[in-house]
Amino acid sequence: MVRIRLSRHGAKKQPTYRIVVTDQHSARDGRIIENIGHFNPRTEPEEVSFDAERASYWLGVGAQPSAAVARLLKKAGVVAAPASAAA
Repeated sequence: MVRIRLSRHGAKKQPTYRIVVTDQHSARDGRIIENIGHFNPRTEPEEVSFDAERASYWLGVGAQPSAAVARLLKKAGVVAAPASAAA
């Protein structure tokens, strides 16, 4: 299954994250399919920048966002159905 999740970058105790599309079985910072944005939680307010068109495309073809990415997408106005809604 394809997931949209965060990939950690930056120095020790100074994280920045990339919002990436990847296979759920690959490592957190491993092989990615596409990099669609970045997230910096250390700024006030948090800096989030991503390609909303590509995020919508990946959600449309069945990619599942992680909990953190779903929160970021919802905050930015890109509609992401929660994983528990299918049950």
